[in-house]
Amino acid sequence: MEDSTQTPIVTTRSAGIRFGIISGIVSFAFFLVLSVLGQAAGQGAWSWVGYLITAVLIFLAQKYFKDNGNGFMSYGQGLGVALWEGLVSIAIYMPLFYIYIKFIDSGFSDLIKEKQIEAMQGKGMTEEQIDQAMKFSEKFMTPEAMLGFGVIGGFVVFMVIALIVTIFTQKKNPNELV
Repeated sequence: MEDSTQTPIVTTRSAGIRFGIISGIVSFAFFLVLSVLGQAAGQGAWSWVGYLITAVLIFLAQKYFKDNGNGFMSYGQGLGVALWEGLVSIAIYMPLFYIYIKFIDSGFSDLIKEKQIEAMQGKGMTEEQIDQAMKFSEKFMTPEAMLGFGVIGGFVVFMVIALIVTIFTQKKNPNELV
C-alpha cells in the first residue's frame, strides 16, 4: 500500500499569510516600543528602521516560500507572497493602531504635532507659517484619518519595498520554459 499523504507545496498565499501575521505583530510591537519611548514611528531615523524590518520580513517570507516549495521563485511569485503578507499585516496592525491611538493613548496625535512643529522650526519657518501649516494638518491628525491614510500609505510603502526586495530574492527555475 502506497502512502498517499504528501506534504503540500507552499503557495504564495500561504507563505504570505503566515508572514503577514508575523509582520503585523512585529510592526505593532515596534510601534508600541516607540510610543513608550515617546518617539514617533514614522519620523526620522525610526522610519528607516521600520522599512528595514519590513524588508527583512519580506525576505524571510520569500525565503520560506522557496525553502518549502520547489526551491525557485519567479518575480511574480515573490510579489504574490509580499502582496498577501502586506494585506494580512495591515489587517492586523491598523485596527490595533487605531484602538491604541483612539482609546489608550489619546495624546499620540499631540506627540506627532510636537514632532512636526520641531521639524518646521528646524527648517527656520516663522510662527505664522507653522500655525498655518498646523491648521491644515490637524484635519489629518484624527484617529480615523490616520487609519485611512495608514491603510493606503502602509500598503503602498510595503509594496514598494517588496518590488525592491524581490529583485534580489527571485530565483528562476532553469528548467522552466520562458
